Amino acid sequence: MEILRILKVYEVSSGQQLNCHKTSLFFSPNSDNGTKERVKMMFGAQVIKPHEAYLSLPSLVGRSKNNTFAQLKQRVANKVSGWKEKILTPARKEVLIKSVAQAVPSYTMSCFLLPKNLCDELTRVIRQFWWGQIGNEKKIAWLIWDLMCKPKDTGGLGFRELRSFNLALLAKQGWRLQTNSNSLFSQVYKAKYFPHCSFAEAKIG
Repeated sequence: MEILRILKVYEVSSGQQLNCHKTSLFFSPNSDNGTKERVKMMFGAQVIKPHEAYLSLPSLVGRSKNNTFAQLKQRVANKVSGWKEKILTPARKEVLIKSVAQAVPSYTMSCFLLPKNLCDELTRVIRQFWWGQIGNEKKIAWLIWDLMCKPKDTGGLGFRELRSFNLALLAKQGWRLQTNSNSLFSQVYKAKYFPHCSFAEAKIG
């Protein structure tokens, strides 16, 4: 209930209000019916099921992150499969990879730490598109991908190394928690995950 108090204080102090049509509630199985009803009346928002998504993000991450984020790989694969049927120059491929294929998982990566093997699978899909592989055929990769992820001024093409990019986005969120303690984002996370210490001192789990 501490988080609810923070939300209400924020509404009063900022003059901003939650948009009930864009707000969803999710309750853990341990929540009693009385608490659920009070929260629902307080916010007037809809309740979503564990398997439903909110803003294209999973409302609940289970033990298997690979299953939870499987649709992310499928979205990238669907984008790439449509491009493989076209004859594209290397310059056009570069633009599509940077502006679309590697941008699709960016929002998810800014909120969740994806499994390393999922990042590797996303990279493999993009790498196969770059070298022109279709289906199960094999094409020669003339340069290792790590070198292609280097900046252009050092001989690479500036592609993102997805695992490092994921960590960088989450580090940015951590910086926001440390430097902007008065924001709603910081207050909610502090009340839930590290109420008695700073973000830098918080434990995992």
